[in-house]
Amino acid sequence: ILTAEEYRLLAERISPYMKVDQYGLSTICNIYYDTEDYELIRYSIEKPIFKEKLRLRCYGVPDKMQSAFVEIKKKYNGIVYKRRIELPLWEAEDYLERRIAPKTPVNPQILKEIDYFLSFYHPGKKMYIAYDRLAMYGLEDAALRMTFDFRIRGREQELEMNRGDQGALYF
Repeated sequence: ILTAEEYRLLAERISPYMKVDQYGLSTICNIYYDTEDYELIRYSIEKPIFKEKLRLRCYGVPDKMQSAFVEIKKKYNGIVYKRRIELPLWEAEDYLERRIAPKTPVNPQILKEIDYFLSFYHPGKKMYIAYDRLAMYGLEDAALRMTFDFRIRGREQELEMNRGDQGALYF
């Protein structure tokens, strides 16, 4: 976590080496899923060697036809792995909330992994979290990426993705 001044100084120092990517400053909206008693987040706080979570992610505040990503994020021994499928938001919500199998073609292996997660944890919507992200890449090595997240906000009620920041509080 950087103060505004620390960020300003860092941005100044890295500017000869990094460039803002094609998305510039963009908004990322997420709905996080967890068990009835918040087992996933409680376990994650203990800093285990392995942890996982499920989220629904959109870039920008979406309408029901926009693309959304159903994503399992796993962390093992400090390395993050993401497994995700892309669906229209309405179809992603049908899949996660009502377990209606997607009609849009997706990677069947990843769908099986998400199906297993859903059947094992029986998660439900728990939190909306959004932030504005500035993504950058290295000028000498485009595989080097750095992101800065600003204006982090969230809510625990009315967890519809297309509500955007309505009712969200800043952290």
